[in-house]
Amino acid sequence: MREVDVDVCGLVCPEPVLLVKKALEAKTQGTVTVLADSEAARENIKRLATGKGWTVKVEEQGEQWLLTLTK
Repeated sequence: MREVDVDVCGLVCPEPVLLVKKALEAKTQGTVTVLADSEAARENIKRLATGKGWTVKVEEQGEQWLLTLTK
């Protein structure tokens, strides 16, 4: 598995979204990878990223998801 910028596994709302929001604000462009283990976190992060103009690719990895956010 490749390097992950933000690991939100085991965290509950709203912490995953807040951590990803902070990472997106710090990076502004390029690629941010996020590892999530809940469907709610996955969907909320997708919604946040697309709302800020990032494209989102989701890869299922067992019981986790790797989200690749690109701008």
